[in-house]
Amino acid sequence: MSRRNAEVATKKERQRKLARDAYERRLERQSQRAQRAKQWSVVSIVVVLVVAVGVGVAAIGGAFGSKAKAAKPAAAPVTTPSVAPSASATPTPSPASTSAMVDGKCQYLASGTAARKVKLPPARPHLKATYTATVKTNLGTIVIDLKNRAAPCTVGSFVSLASQQYFSNTICHRLTTTGIFVLQCGDPTGTGSGGPGYVFDTENLSSIKQVVVPAAGGKEGIYPAGIVAMANTGQPDSNGSQFFLVYKKTELPASYTPFGTIVSGLNIVQNVAKAGSDNSNGTGDGHPKEKVQIESVTISKA
Repeated sequence: MSRRNAEVATKKERQRKLARDAYERRLERQSQRAQRAKQWSVVSIVVVLVVAVGVGVAAIGGAFGSKAKAAKPAAAPVTTPSVAPSASATPTPSPASTSAMVDGKCQYLASGTAARKVKLPPARPHLKATYTATVKTNLGTIVIDLKNRAAPCTVGSFVSLASQQYFSNTICHRLTTTGIFVLQCGDPTGTGSGGPGYVFDTENLSSIKQVVVPAAGGKEGIYPAGIVAMANTGQPDSNGSQFFLVYKKTELPASYTPFGTIVSGLNIVQNVAKAGSDNSNGTGDGHPKEKVQIESVTISKA
């Protein structure tokens, strides 16, 4: 082979080698890209699965059940506002739940369907006023000293409902004589599911004396005989219109706003308790055998 032909052959070999090297590098890059794409696909699947599992767990655990005030109006009404031990072992009040006011105003937020159509209570309470509620029943009259300064939003709601005849001609639908000792009233439907169409925050919880009760797994609040407190749905800040009259010292989680004290007529409730309940909700829990009907609630202001 001539020198010229040898140089041409060498040049072609170099070109083929360069082309082959370039082709191999291209294949390598394609392989790497494919591998990276495969890895990202796996990562994406894992991320999707993690998010999906997180959403499922959060939904099951109630993580999307907002406690924010703005979420209350959208909440589905709970059917049984209750102070029964089984329903009230869960709520844990915030130590800061001493007032329902924000910037000097009470927050009454629409929620559910009103058992009787009423206007919202005034947002700004009369803090210096003294209120007394005279509850006329078919069995006699019960007089309640309302704790306006300690629970102004609760008292403001109670006074407003009473002035609109919300409580008139309603029955006290629940009596408990085992474990806790209360007569529950304030639902015009008489079913335990009725409310005024709004909710508001708990308050005055710091006034409740608490003691350690090992059987309850923690502390319980002491509600002495004669205390009048708000029932709720078992969730914080879910007060409506239902309330209960304590006729004998009762231990409950300190989750129920005390807003009044019976100054006359406690014996009426105690006599109803002696007659017992129909046990429709369980032993010692149901409708009172002796019917209690609230004929009217009159408010005196001083």
